[in-house]
Amino acid sequence: MRLYSADYEEALKKGKLLGERCLDCGTLTCPPLAVCRRCGSRRLEAAELSGRGELMTFTVIRVPPEGMEGPYVVCLVRTEEGPWVMGRLEAEGEAGQELLGRRVRLSGFHAWSDKYSAGERVTPVFRLEGEK
Repeated sequence: MRLYSADYEEALKKGKLLGERCLDCGTLTCPPLAVCRRCGSRRLEAAELSGRGELMTFTVIRVPPEGMEGPYVVCLVRTEEGPWVMGRLEAEGEAGQELLGRRVRLSGFHAWSDKYSAGERVTPVFRLEGEK
């Protein structure tokens, strides 16, 4: 079964992180794309990821775009399965460089709408492992 953006976002709302596995080369991609990022194949099928990974980088948004509230932390997580996923990071206190390399897990989703999007959008939210 192919995975589309709407399927990806619905799965996030149910606490699942979905990606796609290429049937030709085996590469995992998350979020879904029209073609495999490694070999360009269109033969992709949905695959569930663990939602666990390592915090690779982040930035704190202190002056948010119109319609959003800040501050919030945008992060890139390298999942255990390989793909890097952009999302938000739930962190207690100030986010500093000591967070890099820490283990994280999917903890939920963030939904928003703005005047530039075609309806509601959803992004994954990650939490540092060991924090409530």
